[in-house]
Amino acid sequence: MSGGAARLCVMISGGGRTLLNIADEIDAGRLRATVALVIASRACRGAERARERGFETVVAPGEIGRDALGAMLEERAIDWVVLAGYLRYVHVPERYRGRIVNIHPALLPAFGGKGMYGERVHAAALASGATETGCTVHLVDEEYDHGPIVMQARCPVLPGDSVKTLAKRVFELECEVYPEALRRLIEGKA
Repeated sequence: MSGGAARLCVMISGGGRTLLNIADEIDAGRLRATVALVIASRACRGAERARERGFETVVAPGEIGRDALGAMLEERAIDWVVLAGYLRYVHVPERYRGRIVNIHPALLPAFGGKGMYGERVHAAALASGATETGCTVHLVDEEYDHGPIVMQARCPVLPGDSVKTLAKRVFELECEVYPEALRRLIEGKA
């Protein structure tokens, strides 16, 4: 990437809220990037929303092989891959090591690993009796919810919280933290 806006590939599996948040940050001029490709692991509301925003959108069910993913990314000159609720294992193409970023709805390494996503993470945090949680932005490697941490942010677990109230609070935090972490990565300040 040299001088221009970073070309992002955003990978999704659900409603696309994180994709829309990133797109809004770009549109507002707060994130120097463009969404050049959206990859959805299934037909979902997020894929529909991506198309509505005019983003090239590919539905690719199942796991995408390392070479196939690398070819898709290189063909579109992608600079950064942004996982946004993508629920499939990512086989990291060699050229994209250190260029794939994820956000996890907990303070890793707590409540991470295979099968720990979405409401499962918040339920585990509540069951543990944790008094705080948050979110973690990290670079993706071959292990689930592993790789160098770029940024973390914390929020309290309140008495009486349900999975839904805690998920809402953590997602609000994610909407601030993920664009900021992406800014730092794109600008080489992370």
